[in-house]
Amino acid sequence: MKATMVFCALFLLLGCQKNLLVDDDDVSNTAAFHNRSIGASANELLSASKFKSLVIEVQYMPGYAPDATAINHLQSFISTHLNKPNGITVVTKEIPASTNTTLSRNEIADIEKNNRAVYSGGDQIAIYILYTNGGFTDANSLGIAYRNTSIAILGKKLHENSGGIGRPSRAKLEATVLEHEVGHLLGLVDIGSPMQTPHKANGNHCNNQGCLMYFSAETTDIAGFLITGNIPSLDANCIADLRANGGK
Repeated sequence: MKATMVFCALFLLLGCQKNLLVDDDDVSNTAAFHNRSIGASANELLSASKFKSLVIEVQYMPGYAPDATAINHLQSFISTHLNKPNGITVVTKEIPASTNTTLSRNEIADIEKNNRAVYSGGDQIAIYILYTNGGFTDANSLGIAYRNTSIAILGKKLHENSGGIGRPSRAKLEATVLEHEVGHLLGLVDIGSPMQTPHKANGNHCNNQGCLMYFSAETTDIAGFLITGNIPSLDANCIADLRANGGK
């Protein structure tokens, strides 16, 4: 089934989310499901054996709403690699700004805890994406994956490194960072989707400089490449890892 995307206006959001909220699991069990390590839900995200649809909850702080083109590109990326026959839905909501200009991983997780509304349940799995108004403790980071279904985009840092002369377009940079971090949720590289051929370097990243999962794709270092280059794709090794773990 072709994936569909639904953007909910703020005044319609609660009604739109009504059927997306978990109603068949205990709240504590739901929280535990989404509080696992990066890559722990790789097979659950990639295959249709347990979850047949995906909802992506995007929350953003004032001034850092997601770029529509980047979200469309992310949805295409997910549709290409995930087996979700019942489709993909995206919901968005603005949340209050953070008063901290630099956020730690724990502080980002606390923001999610206080605001996340969409969880996995039934045959639907959920991903949470947070756009912050500040930076990360690693000043070069543009995004991080920090739990099995959670990533954050450092909105202010991303805006500072995109648009204008000598910088890539915001849509191109944002899509690259989004897809790189989702790649980690899918278990790349070797954190939930075992390598079929050795190709890991620089921590849990691909050794191919042209691959989406190369380490620089989540840092300010990627900006120079994207001025003239296209949004990177997964290379053959990364695709083989996903397919071996239930992906397309």
